[in-house]
Amino acid sequence: MTLRPPALLSLAFLALAAHAADPIKLGHYGSLTGKDGAFGAATRKGVILAIDEINGKGGVLGRPLQYLVEDTQSKAGEAVTAVKKLISRDKVVAVIGANASATSLEAAPICQNAKIPMMAISSTNPRVTEVGDYIFRICFIDPFQGAVLSKFAATSLKAKRVALITAVNSPYSMGLSAVMRRDFTARGGEIVAEQKYTEGEKDFRAQLTAIRPLRPDVIAITGFYTEVALMCKQARDLGITVPFIGGDGWEAPQLIELGGKAVEGTYYSTYFSAENDAPEVRSFVDRYRAMWNNEVPEAVAALGYDAVYLIAAAMTKAGTTDSAPLRAAIAATKDFPGVTGRTTIDEKRNSAKAAVMLTVKNGRSQFFEAVTP
Repeated sequence: MTLRPPALLSLAFLALAAHAADPIKLGHYGSLTGKDGAFGAATRKGVILAIDEINGKGGVLGRPLQYLVEDTQSKAGEAVTAVKKLISRDKVVAVIGANASATSLEAAPICQNAKIPMMAISSTNPRVTEVGDYIFRICFIDPFQGAVLSKFAATSLKAKRVALITAVNSPYSMGLSAVMRRDFTARGGEIVAEQKYTEGEKDFRAQLTAIRPLRPDVIAITGFYTEVALMCKQARDLGITVPFIGGDGWEAPQLIELGGKAVEGTYYSTYFSAENDAPEVRSFVDRYRAMWNNEVPEAVAALGYDAVYLIAAAMTKAGTTDSAPLRAAIAATKDFPGVTGRTTIDEKRNSAKAAVMLTVKNGRSQFFEAVTP
């Protein structure tokens, strides 16, 4: 045994203490700006709240969490660059994101090859987690959501005939439409029309004019809020009065800001309602509003919040931030209590959650009903 002078022992202790307090770096990538920026911006607020709370309680494994974020600017291809920076330059131990399935599908192979766990937020396309065993999601998947929408159309709206409008360059929209097509017809309904568009388009009168004489009971738009808002306005201008329904890609304040009265009476599925009376939801909503200037949290904010807490719980369970045991701990998650419900990660690294249907009424999104397929 080698004895060291007291001064050297003190320095060694300080070095160990400093190392022990080194922050645990969590990466987040997604569209914080651009046409889909509302999703990433809202997710970011939920992530920051969770990290602030965890650090206020002493962090994880005695170390604070450090948040690092990269904006993909709603541009194709940017996710690869963003995630490479987070992994290679910043040395994050886990990656959160993205919202859009197309963005997650770009980034997932990078995380898989680097063996860094990735937790997608609202990427519902099943192919995301099929990339590999380091890829997870905190949301439900398109087959579940598509079945929810089909059941809602058939039972709550009593629809027999549905028209589908799909974004052909969106894996999310294509996947959701495929499930709705299959599930609604299995329920005895009829898909009377299938019209397509490309994200970024602004004139949908041709598609809507083709649908109008077919007189569907419901029109399902499986894309994102920007085009949905414009489509609803143009549909109302053309005299189309039937209800519109869609998935979680609708959920953003811009849906109502852009659509105005035209989106009144529309419905969409999502993971969370701020109107839920559960004590844990009420507490989360209060804390979120206190941090973010009285803003009401959207579903993606709640998912971002739950993603951080789930990863932190897995680190605690693993007793380390090393990638292999952390991945295993995330994969073993069972009945994790979150504000979006209890999460169990299944064998395909997906998360099944109950869905809620919201409706736009009096200029705001309101809880309508809970739906399970």
